[in-house]
This record gives sequence, C-alpha cells and structure tokens, in this order.
Amino acid sequence: MLRSGLIATKVGNSSFYKDNGMSTHVTILKIDECIVSNVKTTEKDGYNAVQIASIETGKDISNINKPQRKIFTTIDINPKKILKEFRVDNDNILKIGTKLNVDHFKVDQFIDASSISIGKGFAGVMKRHNFGGLRASHGVSISHRSHGSTGQNQDPGRVFKGKKMAGRMGNKKVTKQNLRVIDIDNANNLLIVKGSIPGKKNSIIFLKDAVKRS
Repeated sequence: MLRSGLIATKVGNSSFYKDNGMSTHVTILKIDECIVSNVKTTEKDGYNAVQIASIETGKDISNINKPQRKIFTTIDINPKKILKEFRVDNDNILKIGTKLNVDHFKVDQFIDASSISIGKGFAGVMKRHNFGGLRASHGVSISHRSHGSTGQNQDPGRVFKGKKMAGRMGNKKVTKQNLRVIDIDNANNLLIVKGSIPGKKNSIIFLKDAVKRS
C-alpha cells in the first residue's frame, strides 16, 4: 500500500530512555505543517502521486517565481521552501489543501528516511572504501595509503567504470531503511526515530512508509 510521506527537518541526535531504564540512540525530527499542494492521477498524468509542500521560506508571495506562485495562491498558503512528490495508490490520493502532521506515522512503525549525506571532501581509498593499504616496509616508498594497481593490462587497456578509487566522499542521496518510530511528541511536532539518519543538523529529510517492512 503506497501512501504519502512527510517532509521533516533534522534536529539532531539524542538518547531515549525506555520504561525499564534501557537507553537507545535516536534521531529527533521536526515535522512542519505538510500541505498537499497538487495531485497527479493516472487518467491525467499517467501515474498517481501527491505533491507535499512544507517549511516556510519567509518570503513574500510577490518574490516567488510565477509557476510556483500559482501553487501557493491556489490553496491560499504562505510560500513553502520544499515541494516533494510521493507516489501513492489510487485509494490514498488526498485532496489539495489536506494538512498532514506528525500523526501521519504511528509508534513502532517502520519508515524509510532519505537525505543528502554529510560531505567529506576528497578522500583516499582507505577512508572512502575501507582499503587495507600497502605494507609500511622498505621499498613501499611513501605510498602506504595508495590503492595500488587498478588491475588492467593490454586487454581491455582501460579502467572500468565504478572502480573503487579515491574521490569525493559523501554529499549524495542516501536512504536508510527500516527505521523504527520510537515516540511521537504531538505538542512540539517531533518524531523520535531509532538509529541514525543521513545529513547534518537542519537537513531536509524525506520520510515514507518502509518498503520492506510494515
């Protein structure tokens, strides 16, 4: 069953203490008001989806581009920073203007979280791919942390795409699956999720029901 997800902001990491005194590491997410700003249907667009708008920009409507301005003026809301489409089933299409909050998810439910991971800059193979490195003995000559041979010869005479080598680490979309919702704070619109979620503080996180678990 496909249904809409939510747009959240990462507050940070913390510890959560259960009733029996055991603690577990959690990530705290803040859910601003998520409003359905558009709907896609199979008859009109070839697929079913709902577009969610969230997180206010703080800008006046006159400073927004005309294509997006129409979205906000149609449902009479302040301009939002993030617009995100979520594929849904035919039975889970929501009406434009519907507001979703932290109650969209339930305690002990499993969710998937997607965000942009923290960028680490240019990194070598030992840090980026966990290589063991070369021997730190005589004859290795200042190449202890190098990747060594890339394994190609006369045939095919090139390095295959996808070869594990040094390069930019992080700063890419990462999805963590099967994260359990530990607690929900309705008063402050906070979602307490067990485990780590990619991204730094104040990162935009896209949440949806777990694909592999219910």
